[in-house]
Amino acid sequence: MSKKIVLAYSGGLDTSVILAWLKEKYDAEIITFTADIGQKDELEGLEEKALRTGASKVYIDDLRDEFAKDFIYPMFQAGAIYEGQYLLGTSIARPLIAKRMVEIARAEGAFAIAHGATGKGNDQVRFELTAAALAPELEVIAPWRLDEFREQFPGRAEMIAYAEKHGINVVATASKPYSMDRNLLHISYESGVLEDPWFDASAEENKDMYLLTVSPEDAPDQPEYVELEFEQGNCVAVNGERLSPLGVMEKLNELGGKHGIGRIDMVENRFVGMKSRGVYETPGGTILFVAHRKMESLTMDREVMHLRDSLIPRYAELVYNGFWFSPERTALQALITESQKNVTGTVRLKLYKGNVIGAGVKSPVSLYNPNIATMEADPTQAYNQNDATGFIRLNALRLKVSSGVEQSKR
Repeated sequence: MSKKIVLAYSGGLDTSVILAWLKEKYDAEIITFTADIGQKDELEGLEEKALRTGASKVYIDDLRDEFAKDFIYPMFQAGAIYEGQYLLGTSIARPLIAKRMVEIARAEGAFAIAHGATGKGNDQVRFELTAAALAPELEVIAPWRLDEFREQFPGRAEMIAYAEKHGINVVATASKPYSMDRNLLHISYESGVLEDPWFDASAEENKDMYLLTVSPEDAPDQPEYVELEFEQGNCVAVNGERLSPLGVMEKLNELGGKHGIGRIDMVENRFVGMKSRGVYETPGGTILFVAHRKMESLTMDREVMHLRDSLIPRYAELVYNGFWFSPERTALQALITESQKNVTGTVRLKLYKGNVIGAGVKSPVSLYNPNIATMEADPTQAYNQNDATGFIRLNALRLKVSSGVEQSKR
């Protein structure tokens, strides 16, 4: 075989079936690539499984440090959250995976990369926009968008049967057909029984689905305090222990999971036009998100904050839709980096049964001055309450003019 294809391989149902199918269809060597971005035991036995399924070569690269430092941290500096709930755990991982895929494809002389993303989802867009930005000469093979593949596998039941027939072990079963995607930032669950938005994923009988967090009802009855130290918008220490970005995420995941923090069940708007239901666990990310926001509240200038906040929906959409390597995201990141230069200090939080509760914040560059903010006499005399009269009068002028116009119409 002279042709080579690099396949994004998870060892799950879809990519296991696709590996065998691609090899036969294209008469090509299939080189699998798996990014270690925090799946933990999901990587166990993956190389052996890929080779047994037909791969000619297997790459399993540890990208956890890069994922935390160059993808998760910049995104959290931006305060990115999609549609008010989703902390973009899957979205932010895809550009890193695709980036490494194209690097391998070039090194191996492959003519194409392939992925197992469904033709109805967002991941296909994220993978392929990254490839277009970084390696436009590579072909992209997306089996789920090929008629012949869909005819052979009209649903997950057929794929499960195919895998069983060919001796491919997969986690999905007919009784548990939902899919999972795990990384350092979160784990997502979708499809199968979860496609019914009335299905209660938080019910007692479904508690075994969750892998990262205990249910809030089962969390400890006593709260736990945690302190996060920030430097220029990045968390650098937890409870006084200085940690790398990866170390921070691992520590916060442990704490958040213990206290049932970070579960989200939502119906979201996919980029391709449909609504979908997803259940997410983001324990450490939720703690980091809350702590970062509280740090900003003390240290960030009001107008800078409001400007940055106005860009959060746009930034989150860029990440969600797969435009991480776009010039507009890069431009926004430069503004965000500038906005974070004074976001330095310590945040104390209380973790209790699914809740992240603020319990104190301090900073050497705090913009909060209790002497100015006090309702008592201001020793600094920086604020003269009499000045508020003119301030209110000027801001009320246009409202009075508008009211007069409306009254004249009656």
